[in-house]
Amino acid sequence: MSGRALRVGLCGIGLDAYWSQFAGLHRRLEGYIAQVGARLARPGVHAVNLGLVDSPESSYEAGHQCRREDIDILFLYVTTYALSNTVLPLVQRAGVPVVVLNMQPDAAIAYQAFNRLEDRTAMTSEWLAYCSACPVPEIANVFSRAGIPFHQVTGVLDDEETWRGIEGWLAAARVRETMASSRLGLMGHYYSGMLDIMTDVTLVSIVFGTHLEIVEVDELSALAAEVEEISEKRRVEEFFECFDIQSDCPHVELRRAARTSIALDTFVARHKLDAMAYYYMGSGNAANEDTMSSIILGTSLLTARHIPVAGEYEVKNALAMKIMDTLGAGGSFTEYYAIDFNEDLVLMGHDGPGHIAISQSKTKVRPLKVYHGKVGRGLSVEMSVKHGPVTLLSVVEDPGSRFKLLVAQGECVAGEILEIGNTNSRYRFPIGARGFVNAWNAQGPAHHCAVGLGHFSATLEKTAALMGIGFHKVC
Repeated sequence: MSGRALRVGLCGIGLDAYWSQFAGLHRRLEGYIAQVGARLARPGVHAVNLGLVDSPESSYEAGHQCRREDIDILFLYVTTYALSNTVLPLVQRAGVPVVVLNMQPDAAIAYQAFNRLEDRTAMTSEWLAYCSACPVPEIANVFSRAGIPFHQVTGVLDDEETWRGIEGWLAAARVRETMASSRLGLMGHYYSGMLDIMTDVTLVSIVFGTHLEIVEVDELSALAAEVEEISEKRRVEEFFECFDIQSDCPHVELRRAARTSIALDTFVARHKLDAMAYYYMGSGNAANEDTMSSIILGTSLLTARHIPVAGEYEVKNALAMKIMDTLGAGGSFTEYYAIDFNEDLVLMGHDGPGHIAISQSKTKVRPLKVYHGKVGRGLSVEMSVKHGPVTLLSVVEDPGSRFKLLVAQGECVAGEILEIGNTNSRYRFPIGARGFVNAWNAQGPAHHCAVGLGHFSATLEKTAALMGIGFHKVC
């Protein structure tokens, strides 16, 4: 990833007519804004406090400041009543996703203490400090008529439920910014006949902002041929540290995989790739066949280093894996291939790279005499995803919304898996195996998806909203 900090704009809104009428109100509201700004700021987030905007003139200037600061998302904190003409210039000029924070300083006004105040002016001042909800319909009306998408968090300033909502929007904004600044390498071609994975890559750049870099298998093969023996030896040693190498793995295959792994590292660095989708038969070209049949360990290491690699040239799933990785969930390449009706489970896995950082135990490396449906033979990885809550994500091409995020939450559970040198896991879903498979298929996804640790449907729904694409949760 670029390493660029997420740039978050925070703007409080109010009404300038109040400040001369109610002593101390302006300072009090600025204090609330400072509280929010302090909590937003953290490593990886640059919070830009635009202050308390209270007039069309200050709104206009704050909008230009948003552009100068290159913010990624704007939190519009409604501190008290504010006119909609105070908000519109700011949001129009900022041109970024907007989250309206409708937050009171406390859960409720202290009615009895409030009513004991003898000064009606003081009463009004106190009431105005709680008046966050009042202008939100007015603001929403204008946003809707102006065609400006907006999102909301309603709650209490220091309430943890409120902040979970805010944190979700921050995470979604991070995903949006990461996807827009990422470089996705495309190496090879589609697996012939898999019509479901064939993707409009121009639309990928339009919707996600992701740069697509066409890279060549021949270059990777040439880099592998240049790997020195001492580097190859060190990489084999690293394999033994990172993987559970089975005793029947031929040393010559480990050396082959090491050369390709080192070449991949150079290749990814040279092209500044943040993710990659690949597939290449390599038949008829000995060098390319050697490269492509020894790529699995290297691509698994890259995936664990936050450079997800999707096989079978599955562009949409490379995007899904990158999204899950950005959320800190992992994101391993998978598909479902069988159902255990006795235990009401879905068996899921895939050949090729696995996300070894989210493996239940050290990922095994096994030799395969044949890569089913593909050219060659060599080493492959076998792992189960860590047991516990998981989220499945598929990026689906959708006629109505261009793309949509298809999500299911479930649990990876312990039990027997197939020891066939592939990633393998057992998943249980709250709607049952039959219900999950039927509901998932009904959304028309490609047959691959990404699996990550934890439950992230709420954040993924926010991510889809910020990107302006569809969202569907199966369970």
